[in-house]
Amino acid sequence: MLERSDVPPSLIAAAAANFAVVRAHSVALAAPLSDEDCAAQSMPDASPAKWHLAHTTWFFETFILERFEPGFAPFHQAFRVLFNSYYNGVGEKHPRAERGFLTRPSRQMVADYRADVDARMARLLAADLAPAVASELASLVELGLHHEQQHQELLLTDVLHLLSRSPLYPAYDEGFAAPVASPAPGWRGFEAGVVEIGHKGGGFCFDNELPRHRQFVEAYELATGLVTNADYAAFIAAGGYEEPSYWLSEGWAWVQARKIRHPLYWVEGAGGWQEFSPAGLRALGPARPVLHVSYFEACAYAQFAGARLPTEAEWEHAATIAPLPQMFGVAWQWTSSSYAPYPGFAAAPGALGEYNGKFMVNQYVLRGSSLATPAGHVRATYRNFFPTDTRWQFTGIRLAR
Repeated sequence: MLERSDVPPSLIAAAAANFAVVRAHSVALAAPLSDEDCAAQSMPDASPAKWHLAHTTWFFETFILERFEPGFAPFHQAFRVLFNSYYNGVGEKHPRAERGFLTRPSRQMVADYRADVDARMARLLAADLAPAVASELASLVELGLHHEQQHQELLLTDVLHLLSRSPLYPAYDEGFAAPVASPAPGWRGFEAGVVEIGHKGGGFCFDNELPRHRQFVEAYELATGLVTNADYAAFIAAGGYEEPSYWLSEGWAWVQARKIRHPLYWVEGAGGWQEFSPAGLRALGPARPVLHVSYFEACAYAQFAGARLPTEAEWEHAATIAPLPQMFGVAWQWTSSSYAPYPGFAAAPGALGEYNGKFMVNQYVLRGSSLATPAGHVRATYRNFFPTDTRWQFTGIRLAR
């Protein structure tokens, strides 16, 4: 099993209640979208909202109902291929870059699919189960719900990218709150020593957060807040995107090839910089944290500022013993740590073992959480990971030295 929380059979009712809440939230996130919004795919790395709603349903049907439901029969046989993401152990997959071609099934049929699987899950969770089966089922449901929460964040970030491609700059939700201003610049120091990182036990975690282990860190300082829009605008004004000495070699090739000169959703107008957000196009708040920057841009800014990015051990150590402002709920923060297994890591057998381990190459770890991360899906040991050129997520910069 990927999650390491010990779920006694008595918690099966809690699993059922959580299932209803999380599943309803996904539907609520898609409610502001038109049918056309739900079907479109703006780039290969993003997926249509309709696909997210179906794939998270596929997860429960494939990994739980197919195993535990008496007389199991799939809602639609073709969905096993259409909504498989990357689980080679399950079988064939529809090409990721072609998810936007799926005008069928309709949004309504996907809603019917969700309703069908939800009803069958409710019956299963209400059944008279042997204690060992109930415990295993509750653990699988917990994993499935955390998986769905990951896709809730992806649904928002993918929709934001899609809407940004329109010259109308339509808002997803005009009431979507902007991130609060970063605190005044400052630093917090931490002494050198052996620290423990990784999940302690007690509550859910993904397998990539294990095992907990010791690691030595030198004395270091972390910035007390995230890099702001004003800070980053100064980097741009100083010619940051034209000065190769700030950039990693691959980063310099990336900005030159793609002619990148500012964060992803910045728009320059006669009145200055604006920023596209879930609330639509708005004036760039100078004190708000800069968002939607790649690892390359984060490294270049850190070089410009005479600092560096923190390691994930430094970030987790600080977040555990003395949390700083904006550690959580604002932006995923790039670290200098490659996404690699912890000492002693072992992927689970079977298709569910593909969840994290096989992606431990050519990616970097981000820590914290963002303003799009669902409640209850945040912890100091969480290891998010993306390739170095990723910008469509709510990614930001915390400096270290």
